[in-house]
Amino acid sequence: MQKAELRRNILRLLGENGRLTAEEIAERIDAAAAEVEKEIRILEKDNIIIGYQAIFNESELPENAVKAIIEVKVKPEREGGFDKIARRLSRFPQVSSLYLMSGSYDLQLEIKGRTLNEVAYFVSSKLSTIDGVLSTSTHFLLKKYKEAGKLMEEEDDHERLQVTP
Repeated sequence: MQKAELRRNILRLLGENGRLTAEEIAERIDAAAAEVEKEIRILEKDNIIIGYQAIFNESELPENAVKAIIEVKVKPEREGGFDKIARRLSRFPQVSSLYLMSGSYDLQLEIKGRTLNEVAYFVSSKLSTIDGVLSTSTHFLLKKYKEAGKLMEEEDDHERLQVTP
């Protein structure tokens, strides 16, 4: 197996389940466990694998009680475009994800907080006061049905009722 194919297979499998061991991965892709372990270490060192994360019901953690998606329009900076302001925004601990977007806004932030007021305070006093931020639009997440390809609740099997004349 070529190195590029090995990397893709390892990343795909770890993306589906970050708890897989090198041995389990090696068995699934028909490679040597030592080779898989070595490649995982290289991927981590090269910052291709940045971290591992569990998917869970976040209502168990009070500090993650409220999540919001914030659309942000910004004025790109000379010599830095969107990157400079994005790096600045990414340093806030409330920001869990940050993306450059195409379309009607420039950046999309995912914010976590304990209360609606905490998130609203962040938007009004921290985010919207930054030079270069032209406007924001906040959307509060009400319920999560699926994340990273995983359903948050098991679906009920509904049997179809028989219809008789």
